[in-house]
Parts: sequence; C-alpha cells; structure tokens
Amino acid sequence: EVQLVESGGGLVQPGGSLRLSCAASGFPFRENPMTWVRQAPGKGLEWVSLISTAGTTTEYADSVKGRFTISRDNAKNTLYLQLNSLKTEDSAIYYCAKGWYTEYSVRNIPTNYRGQGTQVTVSS
Repeated sequence: EVQLVESGGGLVQPGGSLRLSCAASGFPFRENPMTWVRQAPGKGLEWVSLISTAGTTTEYADSVKGRFTISRDNAKNTLYLQLNSLKTEDSAIYYCAKGWYTEYSVRNIPTNYRGQGTQVTVSS
C-alpha cells in the first residue's frame, strides 16, 4: 500500500522560507519519479514540480520557478520541496504524489497515490 506523509508546512511571512518533506513507504521509492502539487482554497489541483528517479531531471511550474527546489533522498525514501521567497499566492495545501505528472496530467493522480497534504500559509 502506497503511503505518503507530508510535513513541514506552517505559517510564514511573505518572503520567508519553508522546507516540505514527504516520507514514502509501501513501494520502491527509488524506482518512481515523484511530483508535488498544491491546492488553494476553492481551486483545483495545481502542478508544482516533478523529479526523476535519480533526481537528475526536475521541472517546475512557471509560477514557482527560481523560488522552489525539489529534491529527493532515495536512501531515506524522502522527497523534499524547498520553498523560498514565498508569496501570499503560494498559500495552499501541498501534496506529494507517486509518479510523473505534469500540469497537463495533474488531474489524473489517483487519490491513493497522493498524501494527505501539509498546509502552507503565507501571510503578514
């Protein structure tokens, strides 16, 4: 059974930083690309970033490019998302997902391939 547990969210002021983690279990983490998505109140899922199995390929949504960094530690079965220069519009629940998903396929993420999320609130 796929299990994904996100952590690291919280309340931060604009311009601040957070580091999100996603602990994975129940599947061969190192053999699977991973994706971060987010959902703001009243909006649909928004694709944020993806990373290949070895971490050599990463992609970002234009809205976060240059501010967010995705990484992974296959020895620890953990996915990360470093959030810098946060803006109020970054406020959302952030989810990690098993698999390679882009902005065009984000709606195809099976519910059981996604964690329960961690809340990020950017406010002064």
